Amino acid sequence: MLKPAGLIENMTQWHPHKTVATVVERDQHFLMVEESIKGRILYNQPAGHLESGESLHAAAIRETLEETAWLVRLTGFLGLYQYTSSSEDICYVRTCFTGEPQQHFPERTLDTGILRAVWMTRADVEKRREQLRSPIVLRVIDDYLAGKRYPLELVQSLD
Repeated sequence: MLKPAGLIENMTQWHPHKTVATVVERDQHFLMVEESIKGRILYNQPAGHLESGESLHAAAIRETLEETAWLVRLTGFLGLYQYTSSSEDICYVRTCFTGEPQQHFPERTLDTGILRAVWMTRADVEKRREQLRSPIVLRVIDDYLAGKRYPLELVQSLD
């Protein structure tokens, strides 16, 4: 079925936000970020936007370091998650990896808006459900705990 020209023009201007995140677990605690957004304290995995010329793998490592001061080694691909924020009408497509902590740089300045990195249990995250950046935050932890893991090679960069 053909779409009217105006609709096609509007559709080509719409772009979802392409983001990456890393689920990092140590001793049944997950590496999380506490951030201030529009005056609210929210919790999220280390996550952020893919930058021009960057692979998804590199973006996940970079964002984790920038937001938590932890260098991680990616260990797997957890999944691709889509969520549309009703408050902002923004569609996010999140590529989520798993990783393990390698080195902490406590002297490193965290990204703007990040208050601190914190290790939280799943129960701690659940208690803050109303403060989660999106429903994806708890979902990826649950997927991780359910054993969902895919090889890193599932995500290919041809650059």
